Amino acid sequence: MLAGADTLAKDAVKPALRVNAQDTVAVALRDLAAGETIMVDDAAITLKTDVPAHHKLALCPHAPGDAVIRFGESFAEATAPIEAGAHVHSHNVRTTLSGRTDYVFERPAAPLTRAADTRTFMGYRRANGRVGTRNEIWVIPTVGCVANACEQIARRAERELAGSVEAVTALPHVFGCSQLGDDLGATRQVLAALAQHPNAGGILLVGLGCENNQADALLAAAKDIPADRLKLVIAQKSADEIEDGLEAVRELMAIAAADERTPSPVSDLVIGLKCGGSDALSGLTANPLLGDVADWVTASGGSAVLTEIPEIFGAEH
Repeated sequence: MLAGADTLAKDAVKPALRVNAQDTVAVALRDLAAGETIMVDDAAITLKTDVPAHHKLALCPHAPGDAVIRFGESFAEATAPIEAGAHVHSHNVRTTLSGRTDYVFERPAAPLTRAADTRTFMGYRRANGRVGTRNEIWVIPTVGCVANACEQIARRAERELAGSVEAVTALPHVFGCSQLGDDLGATRQVLAALAQHPNAGGILLVGLGCENNQADALLAAAKDIPADRLKLVIAQKSADEIEDGLEAVRELMAIAAADERTPSPVSDLVIGLKCGGSDALSGLTANPLLGDVADWVTASGGSAVLTEIPEIFGAEH
């Protein structure tokens, strides 16, 4: 390593970020040591304590009861005197949002002005017009009783038949037995939607035979699948459902192996956003980046799906 490389690497990382001009704290972007002097915007701050990466540091003194502000919003109050440059954490602040149901984030999002994108992506166009980004065989149980059999089929197919498609994936679940009414209907609706997903070049449906979620009703709900892309194995009618399932997967793979990626407009793209485990930088890096990607895709006519309630709050703007 070149002499001074550690110092250069350290200096290349901005030490801390003040998100909003009204903020009384900044976020450390690397480990900061007591006694170190850093620049936050145009102000020099000397660290009074060590501050771990991604934790908060005070930009000004706080007396007990003073508001702690980040993103331009008051979210906590000091419980002890805090010097400028000190570590701000649960030992010296407490939330002021606990139990509140009337909290409103007052800053509306700016309207989108981005022009539609004319670029394309390489996808698999299915018979129903939808476009997948993968070409896999999915093994779906109608009921939890055969979930293990589905996993065995997928594992053996991956091991013995690998190469012609991108993956053979089982989608086990514990539902489909002793369900009635809307409960059963919801299970059937979800499984039917999965079976029609454009990332699946072929579907093997595995049923038990005596379940409430009968295969015929599920197939009726999943009517968008070409006949040659769908196979059905009923365990109670099969001498060996694993072997029968493997043979069905072989037939599906032979068909899906001929699928080719073709250029598709961004308007055909559907992206799903799922929390990967929130941390101190989620609101500063991951969420804004994914939000920008979602804005780009939707402005171009595509779709973005948010699945977690905290991230949905505010998205309606």
